[in-house]
Amino acid sequence: MKAIVKDAPKKGFSLIDVDEPELKSSHDVKIKVLKVSICGTDIHIYRWDNWAKNRIKSLPQIDGHEFVGKVVEIGKEVKNVQPGDLVVGDSHIPCGYCYHCRNGNMHVCQNLKILGVDTNGVFSEFIVLPDVVLLKIDESIPLEYASVMEPLGNAIFTTTAADLRGSVVLIAGAGPIGLMALAVSKISGASFIVVSEISEYRSKMAKDVGADLVINPLKTSVVEKMMELTNGLGADVFLEMSGNESALNDGILSLKNTGIASILGVFSEDKINFEMNAAVFKNITIHTITGRKMFDTWYLASSWLKYKKLDLSKIVTHNFHLYDFEKAFELMESGESGKIVLNVSDY
Repeated sequence: MKAIVKDAPKKGFSLIDVDEPELKSSHDVKIKVLKVSICGTDIHIYRWDNWAKNRIKSLPQIDGHEFVGKVVEIGKEVKNVQPGDLVVGDSHIPCGYCYHCRNGNMHVCQNLKILGVDTNGVFSEFIVLPDVVLLKIDESIPLEYASVMEPLGNAIFTTTAADLRGSVVLIAGAGPIGLMALAVSKISGASFIVVSEISEYRSKMAKDVGADLVINPLKTSVVEKMMELTNGLGADVFLEMSGNESALNDGILSLKNTGIASILGVFSEDKINFEMNAAVFKNITIHTITGRKMFDTWYLASSWLKYKKLDLSKIVTHNFHLYDFEKAFELMESGESGKIVLNVSDY
């Protein structure tokens, strides 16, 4: 089968023939991959930057972790999916028996493996995954939207950490997940949504998705503008999606007393400057987010997409064939795209 593989410790991927995977466990599921989408993690691995050099333990390895596919074969103990089912899956592969797994927190399993990072990924014609990470979805959901349900889950987990009904929300960063958080905020009852973003391209996308106001923090003080908009009170909720130190601290300073910060962004350095005293004296609540709740956020995403309450048409911006992956990665690197989907197989 064809697969996009990191086969050398340098920039780029190769599209090569590899062996088709087979079931090894009674809980394994073999899936024909239909569509996949490109994530920021894939860009790190494509570039072979310091994060990738330190994180990827063995090569060659198939890349990718966001997908939608059709079940073709199941192990004898699989109960949740059947051949012919349309499925998506979480990239966090849990052990199922550790303390966190047994307490409903599989997304932070003590023995966690990440698809496409610790194991072969999904940028291939077929994959084999454990049944525990899979969710059957309704066939009415467009495949390109189904393929991005994994990052959509990040956005839902971050956004639903707070009750947004009637809230003024500040979102830092209008990358694909930030835009998804914007869309989720709108259907979750936010009364006014402000997006902070320095890219003109992404600022326009934020406006198209429905932001009430977009601020370029290099030109306008986010804190002053938020205080002006709220008569000195501050935002009710701050969603940090950028991984930028200044944006994080602007968000903390922009919150009202007893406000809520939900932080998904990953920062380039492990230690950063933080407005700790402001956070303490404002008595704010801080949520840090990783992955998706398995499977609370997945069921929310599935329902909103099935009943067409969540519109991703302005967020999923480009489709390429698997064979044209290099063009897709170049476009993703340019920052002039939303979510990019690769078409692998026909349904």
